[in-house]
Amino acid sequence: MGRGRAKAKQQKVARKLKYSSGGTDLERLRSELGVAEDEGSPSGPSGPDDSYTEPQDDLVDRYADLADKYSDSDK
Repeated sequence: MGRGRAKAKQQKVARKLKYSSGGTDLERLRSELGVAEDEGSPSGPSGPDDSYTEPQDDLVDRYADLADKYSDSDK
């Protein structure tokens, strides 16, 4: 018992969120998230991250080195 009241309240909150005017306070959100305010830098990523390497690249390099090492010793 009592599920109807909880469901009605959830629907009321959902309806309020759905049809609200979107009065989001971005400054308050920024302070809650702990984001430092930088006026000089753009808000999005500046470009591709060249420092990222695929995890398999290291394994492929190690395998190639071992393949060269053992194939040369057989001859």
